[in-house]
Amino acid sequence: MSTQDISRRRAWVMASRPQTLPAAAAPVVVGTAVAVHADLFAPLPAFAALVGALLIQVGTNFANDYYDAVQGADTEAREGFTRVTAGGLIPPSEVKRAMYLTFAAAVLLGTYLVYVGGVPILVVGLLSVASGIAYTGGPYPLGYHGLGDLFVFVFFGLVAVAGTFYVQAASVLAAPLSVGIPAGTVTLVAVLASLPIAAISTNILVVNNVRDKEEDATTGKRTLAVRFGYGFARAEYVTMLALAYAVPVYLWTRAGFDWFVLLPVFSMPVAARIARTVVTETKGEKLNPALEDTGKLLALYAVLFSIGLVLA
Repeated sequence: MSTQDISRRRAWVMASRPQTLPAAAAPVVVGTAVAVHADLFAPLPAFAALVGALLIQVGTNFANDYYDAVQGADTEAREGFTRVTAGGLIPPSEVKRAMYLTFAAAVLLGTYLVYVGGVPILVVGLLSVASGIAYTGGPYPLGYHGLGDLFVFVFFGLVAVAGTFYVQAASVLAAPLSVGIPAGTVTLVAVLASLPIAAISTNILVVNNVRDKEEDATTGKRTLAVRFGYGFARAEYVTMLALAYAVPVYLWTRAGFDWFVLLPVFSMPVAARIARTVVTETKGEKLNPALEDTGKLLALYAVLFSIGLVLA
């Protein structure tokens, strides 16, 4: 389909990149499962965390679309999905405005979560929004200096899962608008449960960076794949998968969880199939499906892991 055949409504859907939304929903699902396991489930904070995570993801997607275009990172040689700003489908000013409006909606919703979780959630929320913009924008774009992987691991894994658990636990265990971190609101289990989601979310970016390595090298985008080569990026992908599947085993053997926590193991054949593509291919025609499949793997893993945490 040529860009002339794409309607304005479809262009906005493309800009929001719905295929990335599992990366936003998965940590909330897992964090909520940890809350259920700990008998601290709170539906309203959980729902607010989900909507807030989706808004931050979409806002980050708008930011990436806009800043990659204005900084010249999206060229005609790009093998990924169509970007609406670089492709001339939506004026840059409108994409930029949509980015700020989406982040503003996330901040507005975040006022409720701040009421529930206090100052810690205020700090985390502001950092999440700022990092979403700084990923490709600002004076030191994280994604252009090899820090994108760390950003995704921390904010779409550790912070998102533990933060989802935190707001539910705080609503049950603490008074509103707390200044410090109330007892029982940040647990080792919540942190451990965040690691698989952080790892597979990072792998979505790894596939993207492997696919775009040659173009990124010419446009000055110094991702880890550009800095250290295909071998490093592929090893990173496999290492992240190993971490994801090691955590349930640890919870079963060392943390006293029942065998239900091992349910994510049933997704390993899917992970192995995707990994074979990532470690052998460099072209978009092969890696674009692997990118989508990694997002689907994240969703499948999150569902299995959440069921296992609840039953365990």
